[in-house]
Amino acid sequence: MRTIKFLYVILLCTSSLVAQDNFYFPESNAEWLEKPSKDFKINADKLLEALEFAKNNEYSGSRDLRIAILQGFEREPFHEILGPTKKRGGPAGMILKNGYLIAKWGDTKRVDMTFSVTKSFLSTVAGLALDKGLIANTNDKVGQYVWDGTFGGDHNGKITWEHLLQQNSDWSGELWGGKDWADRPPMEGGLDDWKFRALNEPGTVMEYNDVRVNVLAYALTHVWRKPLPWVLKENIMDKIGASTTWRWHGYGHAWTEIDGLQMKSVTGGGHSGAGLFINTEDMARFGLLFLNKGKWKSEQLISESWIKKAIAPSKPNVNYGYMWWLNKKGDRHWEGLSENIYYAAGFGGNFIVIDRENGLVVVTRWLEPGKIGEMMTLVNASLP
Repeated sequence: MRTIKFLYVILLCTSSLVAQDNFYFPESNAEWLEKPSKDFKINADKLLEALEFAKNNEYSGSRDLRIAILQGFEREPFHEILGPTKKRGGPAGMILKNGYLIAKWGDTKRVDMTFSVTKSFLSTVAGLALDKGLIANTNDKVGQYVWDGTFGGDHNGKITWEHLLQQNSDWSGELWGGKDWADRPPMEGGLDDWKFRALNEPGTVMEYNDVRVNVLAYALTHVWRKPLPWVLKENIMDKIGASTTWRWHGYGHAWTEIDGLQMKSVTGGGHSGAGLFINTEDMARFGLLFLNKGKWKSEQLISESWIKKAIAPSKPNVNYGYMWWLNKKGDRHWEGLSENIYYAAGFGGNFIVIDRENGLVVVTRWLEPGKIGEMMTLVNASLP
C-alpha cells in the first residue's frame, strides 16, 4: 500500500511539472493565442474582479510623464529631465497562463515609458555577459574590467558586479551630471548631512539609486563594447518575437567612446527621462521567457543558473535580488501569496510579475503602485 501511495505522489508531481512546462510561445507579428480561463479551472468572475480593480485604480500622477517625474522627484537637488519622455496612456495589462492569454485590458500595443522595469532588462544584459564569459564572476571587482577611474580609489575599488546589481555598492561620484548623493535623498536630516555622510561598506546597505544603476549600464557598455540596446535586441528581443517598436534611451549627452566609436550609454530607468519605452505585449514576452526559466521554445536564451542568481535574496534586503523584487517575508511581502513570486517594478505602477508555481505572468501598467499586492491577491483568488 505504501508503494502504491508513493507512486501516486510521483505521478501527481510529474503530471504537475508537465503541465507547468507545456507552454505556448506566440510567434512574431502574430496575435496572441487566447484561451478562456475556465480551460485552466480559473474562476472567470473572480479574474474579472482583478481586471476591474486594475482599471479602476489608475496611477494618480499626471499622464504627462514629464510633469509626473518632476513632481515625483521634486525633493532632489539639481534634478532635471535629461532624456526623452512621453505622455502615457491609460491602464493596460495582460495575464498569461502557461503562455496563453487569459485576460487583457487597455491598449496593449501602445509604447510607453516603463521606468525601473528597465532595471530587470539591464540585469539580463549583465546575465548575458556572464553566460558568454565577458564577465567571469559577479563577485569580481568591476575595476578589473573598467579601469578608467570610474571604479578607482579605496571605496569604489571594492565594488563588485554583484554590489551594483543588488544596489548595495554605495558607489560614490558623478555620472552624466548626476551626483550619487543627490539621488533620492533620505527624508530625515539635511542634504548637507547626506552629501558628507560616511560611505557604507559595499554589500552592506541597499540604497535605491539611479545614478549607480546608470554606472552599471556604463560599465556593461564597456564590457560588451557595443550599445546595450543592440545586445538586448540580438540576444533576447528578436528571439522572443518582440515588436520593432521598443526603444532603450540614454540621456542626451551620455556618450562614451569605445574602440574609436561614440556610443550612447543607456539608463536603467526614467528617473530623469530615458530608459526603456515598450508596449505591454513585449513586456509579457519578456516575462514569459523568465517564467520558462530563460528558455524560449527550444532555445535557452539566458541561463537558468543566471535566473537563480538574479532571484536570490541579497543580504541587506531580502526583497531584492539582481534588480528583481522578491516576494519574501520582508518589508515588501504580499501576504498570503507565494514567496517564490518575483517581479520587475517601475515608477507610475508598471509591473511584470512572474508566478512560476501557478504558471502565470501578470503585466500591469499605470496601476497605483501601492495597489499591486491587492491586485495579485485578487488574481490568486481566481485560481483553482
